[in-house]
Amino acid sequence: MIQAAQVASKFTLFTHHAKTFPNLVTALRNSMLRTGVFTNEKTAEEQVVQVLNFDIHLQKDFKGKRYVERITECRPVESKNDYTFEHRNEKTLEGKMDKFFDNATRYFSKITDKEMYTYVNILEYIDGEYVITNKISDENLIAMKNNMDVNDAENFEKFIERFWGDNKGKANKKDVEVIPKKRGRKAKVQ
Repeated sequence: MIQAAQVASKFTLFTHHAKTFPNLVTALRNSMLRTGVFTNEKTAEEQVVQVLNFDIHLQKDFKGKRYVERITECRPVESKNDYTFEHRNEKTLEGKMDKFFDNATRYFSKITDKEMYTYVNILEYIDGEYVITNKISDENLIAMKNNMDVNDAENFEKFIERFWGDNKGKANKKDVEVIPKKRGRKAKVQ
């Protein structure tokens, strides 16, 4: 499923039984490790996080009625090279060593406790109604609009403005050219 989501289509839809988003990531990561394709937990988790854009979590109430409890967006954390080269400006060996240890601490923190993703709930069912709780990331907004026809993209931008009050995520024409999609079968040629 993860491999197919990376290359096969614009989206992949599947079901799962995880109770929380971190549990979903862990379960998928562990499944990938069990297949033997991956031996490194972080690499397997990174692959999972790259394809999980949204989790639509269903819940069943005590009457047996199912409803969407929350929609969660996965946000992969990009690895940054935040090392400093300030040691070059230090005049003393002690100063150079302090800067070296600062960089070494950053390095070991990244290696041993690397955060692969963050997640936010976009929509939640609270007290009998749906509440939009966080804005969808600009990257996902642009990707979503890139797959809409002109009319849908305009309506989506109005939705963004209504609920988040800004035009961030508004695709610049130079970034994304929205081309209306043709629907239906191709005409038969006789």
